[in-house]
Amino acid sequence: DAWTWTLNQFNRALDNLASREATAESRDDDIEDYHAFAGTIGRQLGTMHQVLAQPTQDEAFAPRKAGAEDLSAWSERCLGLFDKALDAIAGIETWESEAAAADAKRLLDRREELTALLQQLVKSGIDSIVTRIHGDFHLGQVLIASADAYIIDFEGEPARPLEERRRKASPMRDVAGLMRSFDYAAAATLDPKNLIANRIPPGRRLTLVTRLRRGAQQAVLAACQEAAAGLPGMDRNELLDLFLVEKAAC
Repeated sequence: DAWTWTLNQFNRALDNLASREATAESRDDDIEDYHAFAGTIGRQLGTMHQVLAQPTQDEAFAPRKAGAEDLSAWSERCLGLFDKALDAIAGIETWESEAAAADAKRLLDRREELTALLQQLVKSGIDSIVTRIHGDFHLGQVLIASADAYIIDFEGEPARPLEERRRKASPMRDVAGLMRSFDYAAAATLDPKNLIANRIPPGRRLTLVTRLRRGAQQAVLAACQEAAAGLPGMDRNELLDLFLVEKAAC
């Protein structure tokens, strides 16, 4: 699966960085190869949403454009999760580092400002396409075989009611799930328990993993938007930001 494959690729790049024989060119090859395949996943995701957006007389699958009710529901869900997450952060008394404590304080201090920003981001969804979506999309839902990517497991989030899993939503929610998955992969790679990462000075390993993560996310987004060209709202990065916050707050 793409999650295991991604961790292996990240660790391989770190291992090459730690090797005295590794050259700057070989490390760049590791990064470029991974970004190319991340683009393959993004292209498959965009193609999937082109299929789900096809007109049909089956109301359960017929696409439509987002209206005021959709925006209201997205706002309620995202702001509800965001408030719950900030309440949880506010309840933490001891942090693992001063940097984490400072980040938490900065986030809490800007609560009203961020809430207002989210309300603005919701507005970017008006008239964007609403379809059936994967609903639980991340790197673990992609299989890799013969240099290609295959999307699997369309049951949605297992813990959610079936009615909710069948509900139409913005395809950007799937894109956000994949983007966040790269964040998790980077965090797992940089975990202090990772013996490969510990062989490299913190600054150098952070720089490399950040390049891998950001480049993969950019490649996914570019390929997905190209494959989903013509679908209303798929070129609106403000809408993606909304669902990224929602995903991070879950």
